[in-house]
Amino acid sequence: MIHTDALVVGAGPVGLFQVFQLGLLGLKAEIIDVLPHAGGQCTALYPDKPIYDIPGVPVCTGRELTQQLLIQAAPFMPTDAPGAPPRNLHLGHMVSELRALPEGSFEIQTDKGLQARARSVFIAAGAGAFVPRGLNLPGLEAVHNLHYFLPEQAEAPMPWAGRHLLIHGGGDEALAAALDMAQHPDPAQRPARLSLLHRRDQFQADDELDKQVRALMAAGQIELVVGMPVAAQVEGEHLTALQILGADGQTRTQTLDHLLVRLGMSPKLGPLTTWGLTLERKQVAVSTASFESSIPGIHAVGDINTYPGKKRLLLCGFHEATLAAHHAAATVHPDAPQHLLYTTTSPLLHQRLGVAR
Repeated sequence: MIHTDALVVGAGPVGLFQVFQLGLLGLKAEIIDVLPHAGGQCTALYPDKPIYDIPGVPVCTGRELTQQLLIQAAPFMPTDAPGAPPRNLHLGHMVSELRALPEGSFEIQTDKGLQARARSVFIAAGAGAFVPRGLNLPGLEAVHNLHYFLPEQAEAPMPWAGRHLLIHGGGDEALAAALDMAQHPDPAQRPARLSLLHRRDQFQADDELDKQVRALMAAGQIELVVGMPVAAQVEGEHLTALQILGADGQTRTQTLDHLLVRLGMSPKLGPLTTWGLTLERKQVAVSTASFESSIPGIHAVGDINTYPGKKRLLLCGFHEATLAAHHAAATVHPDAPQHLLYTTTSPLLHQRLGVAR
């Protein structure tokens, strides 16, 4: 059982900034996200697309913004060694249960058995928990060679190195993955054979990305498979082939060693709907004074919340996280003086940030 001051559900930009604001106020936080990497919607949907409306940052990508927020929050995300993942960042977990305890704190459990108790909860889940759109074929529940994510680190070993990799999808995510795999800087990590499966010979991707992938197809580095998967062949815990229905109505067998499904991400509220929160159009209703929900001690910040005049913009989420942190600090430490301190002048904040002045 993990014991902490605050639990942040969601490691997107607003969730990461929430951790930073809580840390400034002396509150320890644990962060949970269903994705295998930090960044939420920014890295799941548009990691390399430009963002132009972050104050003081003329332009950055979703990936770059996430990295900067991780650096900013680093004083409050301890690691066991340089380069090691933060101890308080729990990725690949979905909060399955949340219950209020009599003394005013909260207990949560994730779908992978992680348990934590917190004195306050911050829901920073964007439009919901982003989960990959799956392949609705029976028999795939326990196979080991079905993948939905690329390795988080570029230098990580590729499970399909030297094997036949079939990528399913026709959008930016699928084509970018095909391009990355075909041009991996380490030839030993590339698939021996690379196929791209899509329902038709037209993609819904960026024009330049489309051109690059088609050039590799013309060069014989990527094979295009046109059709829809209608059945899977599984031997033990290994997917060996897909049955593909073509436009001509004929079904063909496509063998493979690994299947990477890149059909996009879908936000789902999931278990959040059972926590007793007041919801309006699938968003958590909050007070604009504290960004507290209908349950005292549970706050909601970013795209997951709603209130009169709400704008679903990143900069609004940063503002909400700041006010929510201050409200939580006053609640967790009611006897402590609530002075507004500034990072430019406060020795206490410099100490918390590890800044020498």
